[in-house]
Amino acid sequence: MIDLCHLDEAGFALTLPTTYSWYPQGQRLRVPYQAPQGRRVNVIGAYFTHGPGAGRLDFRSWAVLPKSRAKKPRTTPAERAAAHGLTVEEVGPIDAERLVSFLWQIAGRPAEATPAWRRVRPLVIALDNYSVHTGQTVAAAQPLLAAANVELVYLARYCPEQSDIEPVWNDVKAHQIPVRSFAQVADLKHAVDDALALKAQLLQHAHSKTTNLQRLAA
Repeated sequence: MIDLCHLDEAGFALTLPTTYSWYPQGQRLRVPYQAPQGRRVNVIGAYFTHGPGAGRLDFRSWAVLPKSRAKKPRTTPAERAAAHGLTVEEVGPIDAERLVSFLWQIAGRPAEATPAWRRVRPLVIALDNYSVHTGQTVAAAQPLLAAANVELVYLARYCPEQSDIEPVWNDVKAHQIPVRSFAQVADLKHAVDDALALKAQLLQHAHSKTTNLQRLAA
């Protein structure tokens, strides 16, 4: 038996795309728009579809802040993050180093693990060909991941329909964030984190319900 998960990234803007909504007849619903000004929230997630952990959704998010145009910034990264209501650890791009850290996280490697640590069951991680996924940092980590019983499998190019996490992103963006516009990037990040945490609970509950029904039918 193996564990299989689908990994991908998603981005959230300060004003999310509008969807269908209820509103009193004869009145017009107005959704305020916030100019991004370089601000957004990016998320990396892994949705487990097979194995004992099926139904599990792991994720991490980071806020992107406006870039300083000054040659010598007068504030530190921590000060810039604090100005937006965030810590420096909550800010920045999803680069290769953060991706590799997340790969180890979903593999379940403890922080105190030795280099010889190895998963009991094989873990297959399906991901697309995004440049961060295929760069030198990830390539260098693959032998260590393989030794730990973790394998990366790349999907066909330009075929997002092959990734089972895509419907998760779509549902969260369209249905799980009722407030559609945020003035502060910190508020957007909290809303995204809350929506994904709720989605993780719903996915786990749905999988458990399906598994129980299958057992009863067997």
